[in-house]
Amino acid sequence: MHKETVVIDGRVIARALLEELEIEIKNFKEQGIIPKLTVVILGDDPSAMAYVRMIEKGCKTVDMELDLLKLPLEATEEFLVAEICRLNRDDRVHGILVQMPLPSHIRENVILSTIDYRKDVDGFNPINAGRLVVGADTYLPCTPGGIMHALDYHNIELSGKNAVVIGRSNIVGKPIAMLLLERNATVTICHSRTADLKSHTKNADILVAAVGRANFVTGDMVKEGAVVIDVGINVIDGKLVGDVEYNSVAPVSAYITPVPGGVGSTTISILIQNTLKSVKRALKRMETK
Repeated sequence: MHKETVVIDGRVIARALLEELEIEIKNFKEQGIIPKLTVVILGDDPSAMAYVRMIEKGCKTVDMELDLLKLPLEATEEFLVAEICRLNRDDRVHGILVQMPLPSHIRENVILSTIDYRKDVDGFNPINAGRLVVGADTYLPCTPGGIMHALDYHNIELSGKNAVVIGRSNIVGKPIAMLLLERNATVTICHSRTADLKSHTKNADILVAAVGRANFVTGDMVKEGAVVIDVGINVIDGKLVGDVEYNSVAPVSAYITPVPGGVGSTTISILIQNTLKSVKRALKRMETK
């Protein structure tokens, strides 16, 4: 391993943030305010349920109220929209998360647009996505928010650095590119049609792999001393592996996130942080009325 390689331990970073959030929640409760997150899930997809269990564990850790709204897989789009509108109107609910992916008969864009942007703690409503692009205050999508928190935790300098993001999804690729750009990194977004990908990755001071292909990034693609952030979650022979081939990449990296135990661990803490941000915003609106 690179003599100065630092493994970015997402579990440690998340634990530190959750401890801070637990204190915030306790303070709210002393004022008679009960922060509440509602998660809506259709059906019982195993990977979706695994994520929901992680949310349950995180909320339990900080003693935050969580309401699980489980709907049948065959629930109609109209029914789901009606349920979201009901949650939008409920002042006791501060955060709404609709678990993706949705069944094929329900349009994702319709659902994301229906969630009140003020309660959209996943940050995917078009209003929040737009606010992110223009650099306005908004809810950071949880995985990109977790990445930025991990980089800051280790005091990793971003200004003037070359950052390469592999992947252009609305969930990770695009928002992390915007966040890095906002911090004065020079950002290149690569994807499945990028010609000579290696020429880009070899130039990256910060490399974010969010392509969804197991062990896609290998050691020969990485610049010596780079910061490598692995967002991938892939299952190979029953084992969880990232988009980065850890054993060949770690020796040339200055910093690297493992899978599991890296970026994924920070995601839930950002979700809870976003929910508390919603509480604060709601209180501010009440004060100005």
